[in-house]
Amino acid sequence: MSDAGTGRSLVGSRVTFAAGAREAYPATMRIITLPGVFTPRSDTWLLADVMRRAQPPRDADVLELGTGSGAIGVAAAQSGARSVTVVDVSRRALVTAAINARLNGVRVIPRRGDLFGPVAGEQFDLVVSNPPYLPSDEIPRRGASRAWEGGGPDGRGLLERICSDVAGHLRPGGTVLLVHSSVNDVSRTLDALEQAGLKADVVHQETGPLGPLLSAKRPDLDEEEIYVVRGRRI
Repeated sequence: MSDAGTGRSLVGSRVTFAAGAREAYPATMRIITLPGVFTPRSDTWLLADVMRRAQPPRDADVLELGTGSGAIGVAAAQSGARSVTVVDVSRRALVTAAINARLNGVRVIPRRGDLFGPVAGEQFDLVVSNPPYLPSDEIPRRGASRAWEGGGPDGRGLLERICSDVAGHLRPGGTVLLVHSSVNDVSRTLDALEQAGLKADVVHQETGPLGPLLSAKRPDLDEEEIYVVRGRRI
């Protein structure tokens, strides 16, 4: 498949999923969410699946940006990462992530702050994020809605910042994995990662019906493409 207007091949396979098909937690994971913390959805488990299949080195240092419940960080720790640092602006999210790590018998390192701010000067083997991507005129200051409405008018605010800064936080050979929606123009993200000096591609793509949040904002759409975008520091 090629992205319209660019001719760029996005990914070799396409999967159609049913609404709610990935909503359930994996049998190997127990996750709770405190009030005001986003409950993991299908795109969370998609990113966890792709991360596991990528098989990062068992001695990898992993960074998750916008951890929320900590589910991705827990999955990374369960996969054998040497260390997992989870970042969020929400204190309650970081408490949730720490609780979930303990519930699952693993350890994460919580850091509070905005994206790479809490890890200035540090580098990792793998950076993962499922950033907010719903277009929103106002960015919430608190509550679970920050998990989906923090991207600004075009939904790309945090994506652009991650793409521009992530290379400096990757070790040679390191990788970033980002969840991405078709409403945010995946080609712009691939271009941004390449402009930052990374080799960029789409490693997974799924098509499905809109969730209620996106449906309310984009009633003109019937379905959504969800991608996992990869950037590699060569």
